Amino acid sequence: MMDIRTIREQAAQFQAAADGKKIAISIEELLETDARRRELARQAEELRARRNRRTQDIGAKIAAGKQEEAQAEKEQMRLDRDELAGIEAELDTVLQRYRYLMERVPNRVSPDTPTGRSDADNVVLSENGQPPQFDFQMRDHVELGELHGLFDIERGVKVAGSRSYFLKGDGLKLQRAVQQLALDVLEERGFTAMDVPLMVRTKAMQGTGFFPTGQDQAYRIEGEDAWLVGTSEVPLIAYFAEETLDVTEPIRVAGISTCFRSEVGSAGRDVRGLYRVHQFAKVEQVVICRGEDAESERLLQEITRNAEDLLDLLELPYRKVAVCIGDMSQKNYKQYDIETWMPSRNAYGETHSASNVGDFQARRAGLRYRDEDGKLSFCHTLNNTAVAVPRLLIPLLENHQREDGSIYIPPALRPYMGGREMLPTPVTETE
Repeated sequence: MMDIRTIREQAAQFQAAADGKKIAISIEELLETDARRRELARQAEELRARRNRRTQDIGAKIAAGKQEEAQAEKEQMRLDRDELAGIEAELDTVLQRYRYLMERVPNRVSPDTPTGRSDADNVVLSENGQPPQFDFQMRDHVELGELHGLFDIERGVKVAGSRSYFLKGDGLKLQRAVQQLALDVLEERGFTAMDVPLMVRTKAMQGTGFFPTGQDQAYRIEGEDAWLVGTSEVPLIAYFAEETLDVTEPIRVAGISTCFRSEVGSAGRDVRGLYRVHQFAKVEQVVICRGEDAESERLLQEITRNAEDLLDLLELPYRKVAVCIGDMSQKNYKQYDIETWMPSRNAYGETHSASNVGDFQARRAGLRYRDEDGKLSFCHTLNNTAVAVPRLLIPLLENHQREDGSIYIPPALRPYMGGREMLPTPVTETE
C-alpha cells in the first residue's frame, strides 16, 4: 500500500487523485484513523511495559516477604490487564478500518496527466496512418467473419451466453498470427516470453492493485481462493512478489494468456461482434525497473512505441491519447491509450493501454531492489498491451477488406499465414 508518511505529507494530492479517479475515500478520515491507531498502539505498548515492570516488582516483593504489597501490585496488574484488553480490542477495530481505507488510496497522477471525467476528455497526442476511404459498400467485421467462416458468434452465445464466440479456421490462424508476431517482436527487444497461470489467489489481485476497486470485473472460482485473470500483468507481477530483484537492467517479460472479464456496467454497450467480450487473449508487456521517475518515464515511452510499431507492421491507422485522470484506474500514475481506426464504428476504438504504475504495485506486492548505497528501495512497474485479440481483428479485417470481400494480409503476418497475401472471397456453390 502507499506510504502513510507520504499520505500525511501530501494529503491534498491524494484526495485530489481519489476525487479525480472517482474513488470514494476520505483522506481526512484515513489520517484521523491513522492518528487513533498510533495513539492506541502507544497506550498498549506503555501498558505492556508497565505489566513487565510490575511482574518484576511482584517477584522482588514476594522474595522480600512483602506479601501485602505484592498482592496490591497483582490487583493493579489485573486492572492494567483489563485496560489493555479494551485498548487491544479497540485497536483491532481501528486497524481493520485503517487497512480498509489504505487499500483504497489511489496512486497519485503525473503532472502532465490531463484533467477530465471520462474518456471523452482524453487528449490526442498523435495520429498515424490514414483511415481508408472505401468507394464501395464496406462490410463490418461480423459480415466479413460470416463470409469467410472466421468465427461463429451465434453458437458462442448458445454455448456460453452473451458476449461469447467461437474462432475457427482462418479466424483462429489470424489471431495466433498476430500473437506470434507480437511475441517475436518483443523477444527481439529483450523481453522474455512467459505462459502464465490463468487463475491466481486473492493476494495476487490485491498486490497488483486490481482489488479491491476492480473486484466486480473478475470471475471467482466458487469455493476456492482463486480468480480468473483479466490480464497476465497480475501473475507476472506476482511472480516477482516479495523478492529483492536485480534491476541493474530493467526486467522485461511478455505474458501470453487467455483473459476473462465480467464487463459489469457494460450492459447494452458494444453488443455486436467482438469488441467487448468476456473471454479474450493478450500478449502483455510488463517491465520492472529502478524506482526512478526518469527511468520509468523512458520505459513507458519504450513499451508504448512497441505497441505502435506492431500496429505499423499491421498497416493499421491509429492514434495515441493521453488518458485523463477520470479515465484512470486506482493504480495508474500515467497512462496512454492507443486507439485503432474501426471503419464500422466510424471512429477509433481502444486496442492498447500503456501504464506507468510507479511504486504502487511494488509496495503492495513487495518488489524491492538495492540501490547504489545498498539501501532497499521499491521498484517501479509498467505494463502495456502488445496485442489484445479478438478486438484487434476488428480493424485488421475491416481496414484491409476489398470490394469483392477478400481481405489483404500485411507482409508481417504472411510468414504465420502460410505465405498467403490475401484471404480470397469464398466461392459459393452458385458461382
